Amino acid sequence: MINAAGRDVPEFIEGYGKTIPYRGAFACSGRPTVIAEARRPGSAVRGESKLCADIDEVLDKLDLHDGMTFSFHHHLRNGDYVTNMVMLAIIRRGIKDIHLASTGLFACNDPLVPYIEDGTISRISLSTIGQGGIARAISSGKLKNPCVFYSHGGRACAVENGRLHIDVAFIAAPSADPEGNMNGCIGKSACGCLSYNHADAQHADRVVAITDNLVPYPCCPAEISENFVDYVVAVDSIGDPAGIVSGATQITTDEKRLAVAGMCAELLDKAGYIREGINFQTGAGGISLAVAAKIRERLIAKNIRGGFGSGGITSYFVDMLHEGLLRALWDVQCFDQPSIDSVANDPAHMVMSGSHYGSPENKGCVANKLDVMILGAFEVDTDYNINVITGSNGVIMSAAGGNPDTAAGARISIVVSMLMKKGPTCFIKKAVNTVTTPGETVDAVVTDYGIAVNPLRTDLLEALKDSGLPLVTIEELQKKGEELGDVYGGPRLGERIVGVVEYRDGSVIDVVREVVK
Repeated sequence: MINAAGRDVPEFIEGYGKTIPYRGAFACSGRPTVIAEARRPGSAVRGESKLCADIDEVLDKLDLHDGMTFSFHHHLRNGDYVTNMVMLAIIRRGIKDIHLASTGLFACNDPLVPYIEDGTISRISLSTIGQGGIARAISSGKLKNPCVFYSHGGRACAVENGRLHIDVAFIAAPSADPEGNMNGCIGKSACGCLSYNHADAQHADRVVAITDNLVPYPCCPAEISENFVDYVVAVDSIGDPAGIVSGATQITTDEKRLAVAGMCAELLDKAGYIREGINFQTGAGGISLAVAAKIRERLIAKNIRGGFGSGGITSYFVDMLHEGLLRALWDVQCFDQPSIDSVANDPAHMVMSGSHYGSPENKGCVANKLDVMILGAFEVDTDYNINVITGSNGVIMSAAGGNPDTAAGARISIVVSMLMKKGPTCFIKKAVNTVTTPGETVDAVVTDYGIAVNPLRTDLLEALKDSGLPLVTIEELQKKGEELGDVYGGPRLGERIVGVVEYRDGSVIDVVREVVK
C-alpha cells in the first residue's frame, strides 16, 4: 500500500497491527479515538501514606503481571538512573512481555539490551532515542515487535486519546513531597522540567514519583500535582544532570557553517520574518544555534523584540530572554545548566507539556504559533522529505522528536546543513531512507552550495526572487553532491519491519526495516 508520502507501508504489520496510511500532513488520520476504561481510583485513602520505603515496596503494591506497559521520561537524558533501576527490579520478579514506553532512551539504558534480546522486553515505543546499544538492537531485529516511533506531540496525543495505554508511569522527580507534588527545577538532580511526562501522569492507571529530594508538603512549585500520584519513593539518586548536556548544544565556530547560518538569517530577513514579535525555535545542533545567534543580532540591529522562543531550551535562548529580546520562553526540555537555573527562577520562562507543545489535538498547540522553525535532519530528499531516524547505513540514530510537529505548525520551516557530510555523503538524496517529516511541511533547505525553496511556497519564491541569495533547485543540490563524490548507494535492508514511524496524527508515514550485513 503506497501512502501519501510515496512509501510502501503494509496494511497489517506483525506485532503492530492494522495500519492507518499517512494521507497528508493536514489530513485526518481516520484512526478512531480509543475509549479507555475509566482510570482506577487512587490507591491512597485518608490517613494512608503514599510514601514507600523503597522500589520493592512500591512494586509489591502494583499488581504486576506479564504484558504490562511501563512509562518513563527522558529529561535527564544520558544521566537517567530511574529507568534501569525500576526495569531491572521488575524483571527480577519474572515479569515478561514488557512494553517499555519511555519518552526517550539513551546509551545509559544499555543494561536493558539483554532483556530485549531474550524477549523479556518485547515492545518499545518512544519519541527520542540516542545512539547506543538499544538503537543497534532494534536496527538488527532483536526486539520481538516493531518499535513505534512517535513525535513528541504525537506521543502525548496517543496517551491522551487512549491509543497508548500506560499501566504504570514512573516519574523521576528532582523534587517531590510525600503526597506526590513534584517539579523538575529544584534539587541536586534538577533537569528543568518534566514536560514529556504530563500526559502519562494524567492518564496512566498508576503513577509513581521517584525522587532523591523529598521535601515537606507542599512541594513548590508543583509542576505535576499530587492529584495524579499514587505512590512516592525516595532513593539515593535519580540520575546525573551532567548527562543532560551534549556537545551538540554548542554554536558552531566553523566559518563555513557560520556562513550557512548567516544565509538562513538573511533569507528570513528578506522574506519578512525577522520582525517585531517573531516566535521561533531552533534545533540544538551547531548550525541551528548559530541561526538563533544571527537572529539575535538582527533583533538588536532593528531595535525590535521577539515574542517567544520554544522547544528544547539552551543558554542562547535564556540570554535573549534576559536581554529583553524575547518576551517569554515555552520550555519542554532544558539542555544545559543556565536553562535549568532560568526555569527555576524566571516566571517568563514557562514549562509546557508535550501535548501543549505539539499535539495536533491540543487546542493551544504552541507549534502552531511558531513563525520560524529551524530544523535538523540526517537526510533530505528531492521531495523535501526529512529523515531524522536512520543514518546513511540504515541504523537507527535518533527519533522524530518535535521535528514533524514544528514543521507542520510553523509559518516557515527551514533545514540547515552542510551539503556534504562524513563519508563523503551528500545530505540530499533522491529518496531518504526513512520519511520522518513530510516534504509538504518543509519550506526551504539552506546549504553551503545554495538555497532550495520548496516549489509549493510560491509566495516565498516571489519574496526572494530579487534578494541576491543563491537560489537553486533541490535537484541541483542533489546532483552537486554526486559531483562532489557522493557514491554511497544506501544501506542493505531486509524485509523484516523493525520500526513503525507514526506521523503526529497516528497515521503510519513509513517503516524501518532490519539492517543486514
